[in-house]
Parts: sequence; structure tokens; C-alpha cells
Amino acid sequence: MKLTLYHIDAFTDKLFSGNPAAVVPLEKWIDEKLMQQLAFENNLSETAFICPTKNGADFEIRWFTPEIEINLCGHATLASAFVIFNYLNFNKPEINFSSQSGILKVTKKDDLIEMDFPSWKPDEFNDPPVNLKDALGAADIKSLHKNRDLMVELADEDAVQNCNPDFSLIKKSGYKIIITAPGKEVDFVSRFFAPTAGINEDPVTGSAHSQLIPFWSNRLNKNKMTALQLSKRGGKIYCEQKGDRVIMAGNCVFYLKGEFEIDDK
Repeated sequence: MKLTLYHIDAFTDKLFSGNPAAVVPLEKWIDEKLMQQLAFENNLSETAFICPTKNGADFEIRWFTPEIEINLCGHATLASAFVIFNYLNFNKPEINFSSQSGILKVTKKDDLIEMDFPSWKPDEFNDPPVNLKDALGAADIKSLHKNRDLMVELADEDAVQNCNPDFSLIKKSGYKIIITAPGKEVDFVSRFFAPTAGINEDPVTGSAHSQLIPFWSNRLNKNKMTALQLSKRGGKIYCEQKGDRVIMAGNCVFYLKGEFEIDDK
């Protein structure tokens, strides 16, 4: 069995920045164990598998980290849409993905790709599972909120940039952790730590913005915002709060296309 892999940098307009994702188009679904093995071999934050469907959508999409399957991934969805729009002879301006998080609509608008994702408003949280101050390098914590992931508000952009996390303590917590603060030149900034999923720090995390956008929309009293994720690679996300949905838009850059052969006997 021969499969094609695309390696795309998402949430960036420059090669070697943003968040790299592997995208594997399928004609029919392959074994789940094999998908996990391929994601482990790729060793990127996420490998997305996409397969045409007639079940009320254009494609089904699944996302795997090197260690687990997850229920939502933004940058690998953006990368998958980029591949479909540019390399798979798809001639419509909108893609409907069927996923574990429902139907995800992705639209091509000029140079940007817009994703319509669920809005996960985080609730206040007062029961941290570990000493978060130690886990985040003695950071000054302003507030805690939680939805799928634990979200930690810090004082300012410098605190987010300079945070020196202890990944062993974060893993012990059992949570994926978002840290965030107001930005200097953008509306808000963040970083994302997920050693529980085999990713110490994710470069740019769309799913985290399903929590960040409603939080900062309420805090800043704004519906349209711009965000930066302050990883070493960095990435920019154009954000909008839209009722019970959030819109995330970004660019993608092609890196490589390859082929691998799997013994499916």
C-alpha cells in the first residue's frame, strides 16, 4: 500500500515557522493502529488523516499526536484544507470536515483559510492538580480557567514569553496547559504545553484558541482579535467570536510531498 504525505507549515506565511503538520489523504480508512504508528514515525505535533465521505460532509478528518488520537486540532485542519484546495482537485470554496468535534467548515478567502470551530468557553477553576507555580517556573498566576484544557492567565506578554515550564510536573498534572496574557502588539498571546499527549510545547495550537477566543472576547469586549502564539517557531491567528462558534484564520506554506509504502498484509 502506497500513501502520500504532505508536510505543511500552518499559521504562517514563512517557511520554517508556524506549526508543521503531516497530512495523509486516504481513499478509504486504514487501521487505527497503523495511523497511530505513522503519527509516531512522523514525530510531528499532529498527523491528520483525511478521507472522502458522503456522510453529510466532504471529508472525514482524524488527528493523531505521536502518542494519542485527539478530538480537535486546528493547525492540522488548516494544513489539510490547504492540501485539499491546492493539490487534490477540489473546486469548491468551502470544505466540510466531519470530525469527533462535529462538522468543521473551512473556507478559502483570498490568501487566508478560515476555520469555523466550536467555542469552548472556559469556566473558572480553583482546584489545580499540582503546584502550578512550580510547574510553570514560579510564574505569577492571575487566574485559572478550564474547558478541555487548563488555561492559566499570567500578568503580561513577558511572563508568557519567559515562562520556563517543568514538563515532568505538567505531565504529572494530567492536563494540557495553556498560558496566556494580553499582547503588546496583538490582542492576546499564548503558549501551549501538552506532555500528556507526547508534545512538550506545541508551536501553534488552533484547538487552544477554541478556549482563548471566548475568554479574551469577553475580557476585552471585542469580537475580532489577532493573536500570537509565542513558541520558538511562532504563529499568528486571526480570531473572531461568533455566537457559539469561533473563527480562526491563517496562512500555510508547503514544505514537502513524499510517498511511503506500507506492507498491509
